[in-house]
Amino acid sequence: MALDIKMLDEKIQLIQWLSTVEDTSIIKKLIQIRNEEAKDWWDSISEDERTSIEEGIADADNDRLVSHAEARKLYEKWL
Repeated sequence: MALDIKMLDEKIQLIQWLSTVEDTSIIKKLIQIRNEEAKDWWDSISEDERTSIEEGIADADNDRLVSHAEARKLYEKWL
């Protein structure tokens, strides 16, 4: 709980500081940081991972699914 209060205090301090910043280069850097943080995770995974996800979605769309119980039986020795 103390950490949450500390973090909230730090955010408030940043907001107060930001409201006084007049240096456009600092504002542009902050916007760049914000944009980097907002990137879609899809763009950061490999082509193989994307292909695997798309295949899984296609399988689900075409009712090629295995129940949870069946999957547990298949992988029981590793669980």
